[in-house]
Amino acid sequence: MILSDYLDAYAARYAPYKAGRWCYEDGCIYWGLHLLAEATGDPRWNAHLLRLIGPQVAGDGRLRDYTAEEFNIDNILAGRVLLPLGRLTGDPRFMAAAGHLAAQLGHHPRIPAGNYWHKQRYPHQVWLDGLYMGLPFQIEYALATGDSARITDALLQFATALVLTVAPGGLHVHGYDDSRLQSWADARTGKSAAVWARAMGWLVMALVDALGGLPPDAATASLRGQTRAILLALAERQGALWLWPQVLDQPQLAGNYDESSASAMFAYTFLRAARLGLVAGAEASRLRAAGLRALTALSARVTPGAGLTGICHVAGLGPFSGRERDGSPGYYLTEDVVSDDAKGVGPLMMAVAESVLAGADGAG
Repeated sequence: MILSDYLDAYAARYAPYKAGRWCYEDGCIYWGLHLLAEATGDPRWNAHLLRLIGPQVAGDGRLRDYTAEEFNIDNILAGRVLLPLGRLTGDPRFMAAAGHLAAQLGHHPRIPAGNYWHKQRYPHQVWLDGLYMGLPFQIEYALATGDSARITDALLQFATALVLTVAPGGLHVHGYDDSRLQSWADARTGKSAAVWARAMGWLVMALVDALGGLPPDAATASLRGQTRAILLALAERQGALWLWPQVLDQPQLAGNYDESSASAMFAYTFLRAARLGLVAGAEASRLRAAGLRALTALSARVTPGAGLTGICHVAGLGPFSGRERDGSPGYYLTEDVVSDDAKGVGPLMMAVAESVLAGADGAG
C-alpha cells in the first residue's frame, strides 16, 4: 500500500479522538499533517489539518473543553501546531490559543528540581511522555515570542529528567516519583522499573525536535551529546525485523512483541537527527538507513481494512480505570494492542515526511 494514499484516507475519515475535546492524541495527527505539508508542499495536508482543528479553537483562542487548572501536561502538545497555523493563515485566534497554553505552563506545578508534574492527578511525577507533551511547545513558543528564559528552563528540565530516569545501556525508564509514594516507584531512586519503548519514543522525539530549533552552541552542547548517545543506543536495539520491542530493555521477555508506534517514533527521530546534523558522518548514515528500514517494515504493517497494526493502545503508571499499573516489564504486555491509533499513525506521518526530505521514496 502506498503510504501517502493511506495517510490521506486516514486523515479524511479521522474524527476527533475524544469527541472534539482538546487532547494530545489529536495533536499527534496535527503535527504529522503539518510536517507532511512542510515536506511535500501538497495543500491537502493543511486542508485536513484546518478542517480538524478549526472547530476546537474559538475566535478568542479558547480551546474546546480545555481547563488549565487540571495542569495536564498532555494538553500542551496539540498547541505546537497553533504557531505555524498562525503564520500560515494570519488568523490571530491561533496565537491567542497558544498563549493560553503558555499561561498554563507559567503556573504548572513542579518537583523541587524544576520539572513539571505530569498531571495534577499524578502529583510529584515526571514521565518521559510529558517531556514531549510540553517542552518542544515551550521552546517553539519562546522562539516566537522572544522569551529566552523559557528556553533556558526547558533545557534544564531535559537535563534533569535524563538524570532522574537513567537506566543501564543508555536507556531511560518510563517515570520518576519525587515523593517515593507511588507503588511503582523504587523507594530509593523514585524510578519505575522498566524501559517502555513508546516512552523512549516520546523522549527522543522531544529531544530531536527541541534541539532542531536551537543553534549548536554551548547552551545545548551537553544535551546534543546525550541525544546522540541515546539514538545510537536505540539503533543497537533495532530487531531483526527492523522494529523495536514493546519492553525495550528485555527483548527476550516472554510475550514481548514489536510495537509500531515506538518504531515509527524512532524512524522519525533517526531520519530527522541525521538530516539536521545532530549526528554526522558514518553515524548519520547508519541512523538514516535504520530509519528507512523501520519505515519499510511499518509500511508492511499497513493492511487493507485494519490500517497500521501493532500499536499499544495506552500504558501508564499508577491507578487507572480501577486497576494499578505497576510499571513492571510484564505490565506493559497486558495492555491492548490495536490498529490505526493516533499515537501510531501520527508518528508514521512524521517519519514519512522526514523520508521525503531525505530524498527517499518514503511515501511508497
